[in-house]
Amino acid sequence: METLRVAAYIALGIGLISSLIIVIDIRKHPQMMKIMNIVWPINGWFLGPFALWTYFKWGKLKAKDNEKEDQRGESSKVFVSTSHCSAGCTLGDAIGVPIVALTGVTVAGSVLFAHYAVEFILAYLFGIIFQFFAIYPMNKEEGRWNAIRESIKADTLSLIAFEVGMFGWMAIVHGVLFAQPPKPDTATYWFMMQIAMILGFLTSYPANWWLVRKGIKEAM
Repeated sequence: METLRVAAYIALGIGLISSLIIVIDIRKHPQMMKIMNIVWPINGWFLGPFALWTYFKWGKLKAKDNEKEDQRGESSKVFVSTSHCSAGCTLGDAIGVPIVALTGVTVAGSVLFAHYAVEFILAYLFGIIFQFFAIYPMNKEEGRWNAIRESIKADTLSLIAFEVGMFGWMAIVHGVLFAQPPKPDTATYWFMMQIAMILGFLTSYPANWWLVRKGIKEAM
């Protein structure tokens, strides 16, 4: 368990450093789509060096001061769309964890089910908010309510797909990997959450690819 705890601190440290590097660069080169100034650092937390690589390879093509033509392929645009969805989910999930821990709420007598319920609601809320701030600034003439409707259409399936991956891993952590699951005030818990976010990203990617292909969601 000591080895796992050390690995957790290392993984969390790498994630935080990755986020910090992105934040510093974004302050100098802000994104054209303002919400992406938040999305990329959140990705840094759970994707670590891979988020750094994708930010500097694809993210900076959308910086306000970039004069190069955006020649990204479809897969990279779907990746960024998935990053956008995953960041909203991650923020909601991260806020939900301390709420459940501090209130001691349970669902059907289960703390895990309480995490599922609270974090899904908050992930959905933040996912729609993030999507709204991607859609509304470019379509203000169509009004806020239209942007909200389009946000719900664009993000619902991808968000559910994200939570499937994340919640599946949480179930494994609680029921298989640990006799006593780690608590939210430990590094090990948040390391497990990092892995959950990565798996959520992977399960969300096919949904985002389908949504973009069908024109339901705009490629970023």
